[in-house]
Amino acid sequence: MAHDPHVLVIGGGPAGSTTAALLARAGIRVTLLEKESFPRYHIGESLLASVLSTLRLSGAYDKVAAHGFQVKRGAYFLWKDDPWLLNWAALVDAEAWSWQVDRAEFDKILLDNAAEQGTEVIEQATVKRVVFNDEGRPNAVEWTLAGDSAVRTTECDFLVDASGRAGILAKHFNMRRVHDGFRNIGIWSYWTGAHLHPDSPEGAINVVSTPEGGWFWHIPLAGGKFSVGYVVSTKVAAERVRAHGSREAYYHAIIGETPELQELLVGAEQIADVRAEQDYSYVADRLCGPGYALVGDSALFLDPLLSTGVHLSTFGGLTAAASIATYLRGEMDESQALAFHEYVYRRAYERFLSLVSRMYKDYVGSQEYFQHAATLTEEHEADSPAQSFTRIMAGLTDVEESSGAQTRTATVTIFDEADGYRADFADNANTEYMGSIDMAPVWDLWRDPLGADTTMGDLRITTTPLGLTSDLRTEAEKAAVVRPVRPPITAEGAAAG
Repeated sequence: MAHDPHVLVIGGGPAGSTTAALLARAGIRVTLLEKESFPRYHIGESLLASVLSTLRLSGAYDKVAAHGFQVKRGAYFLWKDDPWLLNWAALVDAEAWSWQVDRAEFDKILLDNAAEQGTEVIEQATVKRVVFNDEGRPNAVEWTLAGDSAVRTTECDFLVDASGRAGILAKHFNMRRVHDGFRNIGIWSYWTGAHLHPDSPEGAINVVSTPEGGWFWHIPLAGGKFSVGYVVSTKVAAERVRAHGSREAYYHAIIGETPELQELLVGAEQIADVRAEQDYSYVADRLCGPGYALVGDSALFLDPLLSTGVHLSTFGGLTAAASIATYLRGEMDESQALAFHEYVYRRAYERFLSLVSRMYKDYVGSQEYFQHAATLTEEHEADSPAQSFTRIMAGLTDVEESSGAQTRTATVTIFDEADGYRADFADNANTEYMGSIDMAPVWDLWRDPLGADTTMGDLRITTTPLGLTSDLRTEAEKAAVVRPVRPPITAEGAAAG
């Protein structure tokens, strides 16, 4: 390993900027290449409560908190005529909250923070080719700067692919798999003058399903703006777009066919053109390998039903950064360190996959559904099924539970032997629902942003310094955690919850 190892990050969205900021704060030399010039538009405004912990660890929290984004304290679902009131403070913890954000502004804050933490950030840099050495390890990236055809080459000791849907490494290795069950399209626009369902917690996302198998998101943003989008299968959408003549006409038609959403838009005005994206749910066969790791949308993306995009991006940035820092400091073999990222990150993703799949295909009522959610976690045994689901959908379960209560043993092979790079990791696992990958979560980074653990077997994330260790904290040390301070509950929020 080089005396002064260099990590190159491709992509400056939440996954790339979080990974870069965390590595830079750990004293590692980092360069980030971003093809756009920020701020740039991006959909995905609703954040989970878990995001607050990674923002604190990366140094971005104070800047995000000062920006004035809409505080979010839960969700209200009307799913197949079955209302769910998910007030995070009432169901799981008074400290559970997040934001609804303008992603152009939010993402720029995170990218600027990565630079402030010591990352060399180069915008308008388009990656042309990843260069591999004779052992198949990436050791350089060729790229061009906007307005200049000259090809530049930047060498690196480790490569992080956070290139989003472009999926540079996933496509290079032909290892991206689209989920056939989620061949959906999202159609959305922005409105002003709308309002939330009266039972909503402060700043809650409202979700309304439709008889044709789709659902609406209804998200309040700062300044009275609302993001209103519709998700449905591409097959259904294609038939109805043909019938109505355009996506915009279909968008307005389905709003007109959904009385519950119409009520939320009484007196509202559409203030932007209709946009659309489709076939966006996929996962890579592997999330890391010799000299590289995938994070965020380059690695995986799930249907937006539970608003998991930024959570999975920043959480993956955390697990990758901790694994990479540990390896580059020479404290752990690369295969073992990266096995942690693969195992914990995929485990978080597949828990949400299980829940979203069940909502689309097997949903028979909230009680059965919440009971299923309760089987995906073994911590907080006194919780009701609704509380178990709420912890998961707020992102807190991924950063809260240890693996100590798991009951069965599974061995996960991280890399294919054909690659000449193999890491088997035996751990206790609950394999009933998702095959060989454990659905149990990891330790409490949300509550304890300065000294928390994330476990896989006897490994956990430490934050001082960022990395992996097998030295578990005592119960007394865990009990001494100091919680973060939350913003005050407004009169509106108090009335809702």
